Amino acid sequence: MTRDQAFYAEGGASFAEVLVAMTLTLIGLVGAMGAFQAAERSIRIGTVATRALAMAESRIEAKRSVRWDRLLLDDLNHDGASDLVMHDDGVAGDVLAGDGVYSGSWDQDGVRLIWTVTPSRSGSLSDSGHVLIEARAVYAVGENQREVRVVTWRANPLFVGSR
Repeated sequence: MTRDQAFYAEGGASFAEVLVAMTLTLIGLVGAMGAFQAAERSIRIGTVATRALAMAESRIEAKRSVRWDRLLLDDLNHDGASDLVMHDDGVAGDVLAGDGVYSGSWDQDGVRLIWTVTPSRSGSLSDSGHVLIEARAVYAVGENQREVRVVTWRANPLFVGSR
């Protein structure tokens, strides 16, 4: 083999082969970027849903743990002082004024929390044998709204029967 034959015997990739390899690599990268974007969106939705559930459960537990006479008072920042008094006035999450359902609401980190206390008898809480406590956390997912709802009963420890 002469020197000229050895020089021309070496082969390499043609320009078309390089373009095809680059195109396939680009398609793979775009697909991977799309998968990362979908995963990030799912994680973001899951984070907000978990936050909403935690806020609703936390409000239910706060209502279950307070003294009966403080059931309509809320300490939202946990400093020992009441930040909110639940009302039955038809505003701020309360559907209808005077229906016997006491409501409170709070917005935090993209979640709107609405909680209600419904006595078994209309009137004062002391005349009720139990209450229904409900917490609803509403959050946005794109253009849609989702809701987490947690409900529990609580008995009046001082109730001795109908009068």
